[in-house]
Amino acid sequence: MIGVVATLKVQEGKGAEFEAVFKDLTAQVKANEPGCLMYQLTKSRTDPTVYKVLEMYVDADALKHHGGTDYFKAAGAKMGPCMGGRPEIEYLDAVE
Repeated sequence: MIGVVATLKVQEGKGAEFEAVFKDLTAQVKANEPGCLMYQLTKSRTDPTVYKVLEMYVDADALKHHGGTDYFKAAGAKMGPCMGGRPEIEYLDAVE
């Protein structure tokens, strides 16, 4: 399994807009990606402009599929105006 932690910085005052776009994206992921075992947006308790997406995929193909979907690309375009910087992505290998 492959884990991903994406750290996203959102502009001050854009949190609600960002969360709405992400909520729609999450629904699409859960409905269409059986290889995605977890896709959860979380928000920092100490900085309300910092979000982390916790993701878990069954394999590299499932991760690649996720990034290539039309709905993922469309959500990225909608989130763009909300962002306060480039995302930081960390890839993790499951320890089994």
